Order: sequence, then C-alpha cells, then structure tokens
Amino acid sequence: MKAEKLRDMSLDQLDDQLEKLKKEQFNLRFQAASGQMENTSRVRSVRRDIARLMTIARGKRVESSAKSASKE
Repeated sequence: MKAEKLRDMSLDQLDDQLEKLKKEQFNLRFQAASGQMENTSRVRSVRRDIARLMTIARGKRVESSAKSASKE
C-alpha cells in the first residue's frame, strides 16, 4: 500500500484499514502454522503495511493534538 494513499485517509479510515490488515496477518499466521500458505512474501508485506499505517496514523494524531493545543 502506498504511503500517499494512506496520508489522504482520515483517522477513522486508517483505523479500519489497520483492523483489516491485522485480521489478514492473523489469517496468514494461521496458514503458516497449518502448512497451507502459498505466498510467503505476503507476511512481510502485510507486516510492513501495518507499520506504515501505524506511523502515518501516529503522525496525524500528533498533528491534530498540536493544532488543538495551539488554539488554547
């Protein structure tokens, strides 16, 4: 997933996407444990997408709290 696309999303959309990726990660771990995994590289890409998403969401939260703090 591209970072530009993630930066255009709202925090609610990012949280929904994070939940979706976490479910996929769980399913991939389950497939790996049972020996049914076909695409092993997907585990790595999902893990990196989760990290990218969490980083962008954290930046947006910090930015929004800084804006609200400056208004006071």
